[in-house]
Amino acid sequence: MNRSGCWTGPDTAEADMEGKQGAVFMDRDGTINEEVNYLSRMEQLRLYPQTVKAVRLINAAGMKAVVVTNQSGIARGYFTEDFVRRVHDRINELLASGGARIDGFYVCPHHPVYGDGIYKQECSCRKPKPGMLLQAAEELNIDLTRSYIVGDMLKDIETGKKVGVKGILVRTGYGSNIVRTDMPAYIAEDILEAVQWILKDRNG
Repeated sequence: MNRSGCWTGPDTAEADMEGKQGAVFMDRDGTINEEVNYLSRMEQLRLYPQTVKAVRLINAAGMKAVVVTNQSGIARGYFTEDFVRRVHDRINELLASGGARIDGFYVCPHHPVYGDGIYKQECSCRKPKPGMLLQAAEELNIDLTRSYIVGDMLKDIETGKKVGVKGILVRTGYGSNIVRTDMPAYIAEDILEAVQWILKDRNG
């Protein structure tokens, strides 16, 4: 655990010290893989069909692909930090088979009400607080003003707004229940449409 309380997966890339890059921050469950209400068994992990191509496009554009995910199931005792790391290893294995990669996984294991010890706390990293984005920006040399966040919940969009990051809502996962909102910069059907919009927007 580092100072902010978030931790990164083993595939976090080294920062490019020659210049800051834009990033696409992505929520995990309901955004790049199916929402199953606390993923606690490896067989529950199913990437959306569009995810590999979407992440590959981010990589090809020279942007960082970063997952930022609340995992209060750790605090609640549903699964361990080690299990979450293994899930993230598996995600990158699946992506690698299609020529794509996640540059960094950032996880908040806390909950303000549930859990024991260090897990039960009002932390700075649980979305909609922007701690994970700020940590990733520092460690991966990311320019937040040229970055985007994609998620299936309005708290993902709110997280981005707090640090000047444009938000895109996807209609997968919990996003399928949102009828109308003016909060995101764009509403996409899925992660691939979101990334395609991002690439047009950053070049426009």
